[in-house]
Amino acid sequence: MGHPRAVKNLDDVIEEIESRLDEKDEVRELTIKSSRTIARLSGSAIQGMHRGLDVDTQLQETREEILKLRSLLKDHPDLYHTGIVENAMQEACEAFLVHAILEAEGLPAPKDIGVTDTAYLLGLGDVVGELRRFSLEHLRRGDIKLASSYLEKMERILDALMRFDYPTALVALKRKQDVARSLIEKTRGEVAVAARSQELADKLDAVREKL
Repeated sequence: MGHPRAVKNLDDVIEEIESRLDEKDEVRELTIKSSRTIARLSGSAIQGMHRGLDVDTQLQETREEILKLRSLLKDHPDLYHTGIVENAMQEACEAFLVHAILEAEGLPAPKDIGVTDTAYLLGLGDVVGELRRFSLEHLRRGDIKLASSYLEKMERILDALMRFDYPTALVALKRKQDVARSLIEKTRGEVAVAARSQELADKLDAVREKL
């Protein structure tokens, strides 16, 4: 057979692979940074909404960061479906959807936000928890009617989520559905207790007025 000769073009092939992986690694680092920025802005916007603040600036910055990230990943679609990106997009969806509900606007679609259907549905599931916070806040203020309106919105979202019965490998929605159902049951009970307490208080006031 003779002596083996040097493998032709091995160094060239390896250098090409190394170059591509170096580029992907750099993009990955930028992706992590951008995803964290999106998550931070989204979280800040949601907290601002609970404090009754104007969060248009945070939402606009979130939208711009999403566009930047999508552009960055245009040639690296495999990185788009990594956990950190999907989680960030999920939080962004939550922020945009809660804002739309508070402003009584039509809900933005996945394409409007720039996210996958999966991230959108998971974010929608998390909206239920935020609406519960609003409902409880109004219960503390004695506004049972408004608290009930948030409960109704929670129920409407759960009804929509329950339409999806796909394998977890396609969209891991089962846990979100279970959590949403549990939160709604708790909120429904708390609203009912508050309503009965208010009704009793009203009856006592009426009796006192007759004395």
